[in-house]
Amino acid sequence: MFDIGVLIVAGLAAGMLNAIAGGGTFISFPALVWVGVPPVMANATATLTALPGYLSSAWAYRHDIETQDPLPILNLLMIAAIGGLAGAGSLLITSQSVFSALVPWLLLLGTLVFGLGPYAMTHLNLAAKPPRVVAIGVMLSVSIYGGYFNGGLGIMLLAAFGLMGMTNLHGMIGLKNIISALLSVVSVIAYSVAGLIAWDAALVLALAQFGGGYLGARAALRITDPTKLRWAITGIGIIMTAIFFMRA
Repeated sequence: MFDIGVLIVAGLAAGMLNAIAGGGTFISFPALVWVGVPPVMANATATLTALPGYLSSAWAYRHDIETQDPLPILNLLMIAAIGGLAGAGSLLITSQSVFSALVPWLLLLGTLVFGLGPYAMTHLNLAAKPPRVVAIGVMLSVSIYGGYFNGGLGIMLLAAFGLMGMTNLHGMIGLKNIISALLSVVSVIAYSVAGLIAWDAALVLALAQFGGGYLGARAALRITDPTKLRWAITGIGIIMTAIFFMRA
């Protein structure tokens, strides 16, 4: 009963964070590990439970998704699917012990990108278009990361789009949502076939995240300083990273 309560609270919090600013995986993944789900399975399950939010967000931004240079949207989706499969496949052959050792570093990377990414992007020359091969490399790398580990995926995609020279923020957000959804679908299919989804925990967490997403969307209308929220989420990420480093 206590485990269910932990998952409900974590799901509500993760859903609200994802609806407002992202970063919900920093709550849902540690919660799954806390209630006894093995790290690899917890990562796969957290990816599954984030999928409904990605899909609803992609639908909400459907009018903002557009083809942007240097890669058209269909090319981006193809690269994302390939990278997502590669990342998910890499997770399937990663042992629990190796993944447990990698988790603190993955959380640290996601936390740093989540916290500092927007500030770095403001100092980039976003008007410059990189060579096509560079754009493909950037997109493929982020997609492999997203297929392997979901934490910090949204801001990493936005940072990648910035490096690729995109400037339309609404278009970038819309593209981020649909690519996040695609990466999650591809990854979850692979995880499900491999039996890595903790379905009982996933059901509780997914329902709680759905409710948290609704509450978060309403709360977003009242937030006057999103920067403070981003730093709060970054602080959560730092705490979770420290805990996992101590457990390693």
